[in-house]
Amino acid sequence: MNQIEEPSRMLPVLAETDVLVVGSGPGGLSAALAAARQGVDTMLVERYGCFGGNITQAMVEPIAWYRHEKTVDAGGIGVEFERRAKEMNASRDDLESLNHFPDADEIIPDWVGQLLDADMFKYLADKMVQEAGINPLLHCFVVDTLMQGDTIRGVITESKAGRQAILAKRVIDATGDADIAFRAGVPYRKDQKEELQAVSVSFGCSGVDVKRLIEYAKEHHANIGDWAKETAGKENSLLCTCVGDAFTKARDAGDIPEDVPLRGGPWFHNLTEAGEATYINSIFIRGKDPTDIRDLTNAEIEGRQLAMWAIAAMKKYTPGCENVKLRTFGSSLGVRESRKIIGEYNITEQDVRNEGRFEDTIGIFPEFLDGYGVVIIPTTGRYFQIPYGIILPQKVENLLVAGRCVAGDKISHAATRQMMCCTVTGQGAGIAAAVSLKDNVACRAVNIATVQKALKKQGVRIE
Repeated sequence: MNQIEEPSRMLPVLAETDVLVVGSGPGGLSAALAAARQGVDTMLVERYGCFGGNITQAMVEPIAWYRHEKTVDAGGIGVEFERRAKEMNASRDDLESLNHFPDADEIIPDWVGQLLDADMFKYLADKMVQEAGINPLLHCFVVDTLMQGDTIRGVITESKAGRQAILAKRVIDATGDADIAFRAGVPYRKDQKEELQAVSVSFGCSGVDVKRLIEYAKEHHANIGDWAKETAGKENSLLCTCVGDAFTKARDAGDIPEDVPLRGGPWFHNLTEAGEATYINSIFIRGKDPTDIRDLTNAEIEGRQLAMWAIAAMKKYTPGCENVKLRTFGSSLGVRESRKIIGEYNITEQDVRNEGRFEDTIGIFPEFLDGYGVVIIPTTGRYFQIPYGIILPQKVENLLVAGRCVAGDKISHAATRQMMCCTVTGQGAGIAAAVSLKDNVACRAVNIATVQKALKKQGVRIE
């Protein structure tokens, strides 16, 4: 690779803050809200033009699609997202929204639960940030860290305003890809891209004859056991939202190329009485590294082509979709896996599958796995505790990590990557950062009992 030398220069300081959160997905937004509610000066930096991450950028509206009547919820800010959204008509209950269609409950899984409105959530996130007194910064990309020995002191940003610095006493990396931790020198792991989970381009359609689609889905729906390599058994008879086999028929008929990675039929997650399918999650692209800009570029372009083939197949082979047309694409790829930090503790498959318990718990999450062919839906009331050690990176001081890049092995990642679990690690990180500041100790030396007390006060279940 050719290289050039960048001249040194003095950077203007854009801001100084107590707690800086980088990335505003479910983990980052929860972290910023939790820290601000503890009374510390908090700044939330986001590279896009809205907060919400996968919810708003990739249109992933079923934030807790795993939920069942016996599921044990973590509580806290993730559940608050759902409650606040419902209060402002920014969500819909999947069954209630279709109750005027006969027999809808026969094919809509009862565990799909509440579905957020991706666009309205942008507005809701704005309101929550403003209410908490968070200092927001959109359209700002963090490109490097400011270090003093092994302690992080801030970040360097690039934006329309140029190259600037933000100084912070505590930094929370909620980038999803562990960008800040990586630039600070934190040990991490990242599998070869052929082994990473697929990235997705989400899309939505209008023009759906919902009644006709539901009638067709009664006889042509899939079960979780049809596509999962491993389940706990109970999942084999649970419905999933894949309807029919339009993509397979289109491929067999030569309507789409043989090597196109589309199988089965479309995955409908949110149907409205207005004839919209607001979130279709059918495009899975493997072999891409989300930290490689060429792979990201190729995946965006490839994903949009796949979506157009998918829509054409739906129009031809899925009853109720004869008149569908593209409504919207997600604004960015949905990424499931990239870098994972090496933490003070690395949560394991054994912990997740066997109700792991930890003295430094910062929250809980139901026994839910979705990844690498393993699907376990939490229908039994089982759950595992989330230890503080997985958000605490090695070697670097006063940096915490929240979201899917927390420390753990591959199968545990199938649980900790879930958006609701990201809200748990985010809220834990936000409170731990605030407590460490108030007690004037490093994040590594924070009193976990004080953190747990504050978490419970904010409505988090920790045990």
